[in-house]
Amino acid sequence: MEKPVWLKVRHKADYDLNTVEDTIGDLSIHTVCDYAACPNRSECYGKQTATFLILGNTCTRTCKFCNIEHQREMSVNENEPALIKEAVKRLNLKHVVITSVTRDDLKDGGADHFVKVIDAVKSLDNKPVVEVLIPDLKGSKTSIESILKAEPEVFGHNVETVSRLYSNVRPEAIYQRSLEVLQQAALSDYNVHVKSGFMLGLGETEEEVIGLLEDLYRVGCKIVTIGQYLAPSSEHYPVIEYIEPSRFKYYEKVAYEIGFIYVASDSFVRSSYMAHEAMNTIENSQM
Repeated sequence: MEKPVWLKVRHKADYDLNTVEDTIGDLSIHTVCDYAACPNRSECYGKQTATFLILGNTCTRTCKFCNIEHQREMSVNENEPALIKEAVKRLNLKHVVITSVTRDDLKDGGADHFVKVIDAVKSLDNKPVVEVLIPDLKGSKTSIESILKAEPEVFGHNVETVSRLYSNVRPEAIYQRSLEVLQQAALSDYNVHVKSGFMLGLGETEEEVIGLLEDLYRVGCKIVTIGQYLAPSSEHYPVIEYIEPSRFKYYEKVAYEIGFIYVASDSFVRSSYMAHEAMNTIENSQM
């Protein structure tokens, strides 16, 4: 299926990507921005925002939409928290997103490592806003609680798609479990903003999308990102539909009507797109 014209034209911010790429290369760490060749990375870097991928660059799960390679067991780089702290310092980042591959091989799903990275970044004199985007950790309340206790400003976990499509798109994940992960964060005593994201173009219906938004809001999620699914290769789950920009605007309107406080909905939106903007919007609304 040929990409429509609106997916072929993309304005990119005037930012030298070499600055970031040289830093992460020098420190031997990973960013989702570059690993996934995100179309927004120069724009986000220009706003002093970056998303770091921790716990390796291979995953213990085999989701049909994802381009990250599969591996059952991997080592953990114990120096990673210090290396990411150094990268944040060198790049003078103001908003740091910390995410990871799914590590079902680890007893706590990698929660303790998340905490170490959060603590390292928060120990900087010029503390950035810290946002986490975690896997479901098999629904472990103890693991989720440990990450919340580290006090990230934003707690994110992506549902990725509507419930009906999980068996085909995310066969090793459970829709209700993902909602419960978000709900635990929303009901916690920590002052954290709860965020999720999902893709369109996988074969979902309008009714299912609106139902998904209602489910997210019901469990306490107040920030949502919606973007177009693009298949990494012919071996991955196929793109069923390219969603017109007007439909993304429609879902943005619906989400705000439901009650979300920040919505990013566009063909090029990814989970951490302009993450700092969401925090600015929230802070301004509370003034």
